[in-house]
Amino acid sequence: MVDALPNLLPRLTDAAATATAATVEGTLRWWAEAWARPDAALDLMRWTGHMHARSRPRWAHDHAVVLESPIARVRDFSDAGTNDVVPTIVLPPQAGHDSCIVDYSARQSQIAVLRDAGLRHLLSLDWVGATTATKDTTVDDYLAVIDAAVDHAGGGPVNLVGDCQGGWLAALWAALRPDRVNTLTIAGAPIDFATGEPVIGDYVQVLPPAFYRALVAMGGGVLDGRFLLGGFIAINPEAEISRQLALLGALDEPEHLARYVAFEDWFKHTQAIPGAFYLWIVEHLFRRNALIAGELEIGGERVDLGRIDAPLFLLGGAVDHITPPPQVFALADHASTPAADVLRRTTTGGHLGLFMGTEALRDHWPPLMAQVYERSRRRRRRGSPLAARNPS
Repeated sequence: MVDALPNLLPRLTDAAATATAATVEGTLRWWAEAWARPDAALDLMRWTGHMHARSRPRWAHDHAVVLESPIARVRDFSDAGTNDVVPTIVLPPQAGHDSCIVDYSARQSQIAVLRDAGLRHLLSLDWVGATTATKDTTVDDYLAVIDAAVDHAGGGPVNLVGDCQGGWLAALWAALRPDRVNTLTIAGAPIDFATGEPVIGDYVQVLPPAFYRALVAMGGGVLDGRFLLGGFIAINPEAEISRQLALLGALDEPEHLARYVAFEDWFKHTQAIPGAFYLWIVEHLFRRNALIAGELEIGGERVDLGRIDAPLFLLGGAVDHITPPPQVFALADHASTPAADVLRRTTTGGHLGLFMGTEALRDHWPPLMAQVYERSRRRRRRGSPLAARNPS
């Protein structure tokens, strides 16, 4: 715990100083301009209203819910007659937010990019917020959800596409069932929790296990998503402040307002995580880094990343303060996939941008998914429609 303090304290100090400076500068600038406007008070009321008026986020594209359980749903975005392509299953992040980030909007959607790449036998998991009835859900239960989705898609092999927590969960499943995996894609997914500059890892090492147990106890056995939201904001407070100050200066710009509302509806709408699952993650992955150490056991079976030999597609964000790229790319160092079948890409952005950012969806996901498609055709046909526009 003590060893992590020298790494963590400068980051906290710098973040606090940056956030404070941004708040003071932005507020002073606004008030200086407001003195000349008679409607400044009305603008303040509108600003406050937009910051607090939230709606439940929605999936952007048409689909059908084909499986449902107390802990997850399976949403099917497939076209009719898609037996000529290997099924693809998307595993969204599970970090206290709605899974619809993978289908964030009509213009910003991983689902749309995958379909445009030709992966039209396409399913996505949708994690259900935890309740007292599901507070004891374990990692075994979530792996069983993937089993059910794969069985629904024909039994495998399948392409797995996992974001953040969904990425390491996909890697666990692939290591336990390598014969059912056609390709594995992960984005912003921590595999080696200790490499890079692990901000969250330093927090976990500094705070004792009793702290995390207390958080779960406060939620009656679940981790309230608001705690996770607060943690994300605390790691990068200047982003939150900049977003709110930008809104104050753009109250009469419909496009800016629409983008703000869409993001805030997703970001601020939280859902709980099962306490048992959360504490397992903290202990086995963050604290012990047991997956990389080769010490992780699930259902009495050791999880060996070396059993993964499917093609790997790895995406990291250059300024991702949640999951630095080395944590993602570490999968290639431990899997048995030949180097020729490993493709790494790095965006210029941060964590959330990997899943719904314009740059990632325009410049990085298309070439990755074009390569996945080339390895997914069951009958000879033309290459991915994205391949020519986005060479790898």
